[in-house]
Amino acid sequence: MGNKTDPKDRQAGVKAAIAAERRELADLFDGLRAAEWDAPSLCEGWTVREVVAHMSMGFRLSLTATLGELVKARGNLHRMTDRVARRDAAAHSATELGAFLRDNAHHPWTPPVGGFRAALGHDVVHGLDVTAALGHDRRVPEDRLRILLDDIKPSGLKFFGVDLTGVRLSAEDTDWSYGAGAPVYGDAQDLLLLAFGRRLPPGRLRGEAAGRFTGRPTGR
Repeated sequence: MGNKTDPKDRQAGVKAAIAAERRELADLFDGLRAAEWDAPSLCEGWTVREVVAHMSMGFRLSLTATLGELVKARGNLHRMTDRVARRDAAAHSATELGAFLRDNAHHPWTPPVGGFRAALGHDVVHGLDVTAALGHDRRVPEDRLRILLDDIKPSGLKFFGVDLTGVRLSAEDTDWSYGAGAPVYGDAQDLLLLAFGRRLPPGRLRGEAAGRFTGRPTGR
């Protein structure tokens, strides 16, 4: 018989985590100083303002509008999201950008693949793109991190251009590891950023291979 969790209950838990993450991030964004909105994030080429604008793109653009933007970008998804983030960051105030997240805490948007877990990853990782870059010590609750860490797989690492050959990620603040080889130590949320293709600010990772994942940011 066992104690297996019903799939509907698991999905409800992920949806609740998404809503909580969006509300908490909206509160955090409301407290940012003006200079912080224009500071670089961990997303290469994007300021904090542009990251936050991107986070709500799926709520604000209909499917028709999204496809129209993709056509303008000649089918290049990266070019499309970059253009829309820059445009919307310039068009909306910081207050409005934070409110988009709060007001859409329960919005059912999900990325093209990955369902609600991917939506949670989108929110958590982009939130960390902001807080880690600004040096804010915001701790993502462990239950949310665990959903995402337990979902890491080779296909996802490949999508984000992450090469973990000969490397084992080992969290120092929770019982989690991934891979095999030379250990790279860090907080679980920093290792999650690594797995999503981010390079971490110096001093956040430890281990012989840590330098492979430290320095210039690489992606979105």
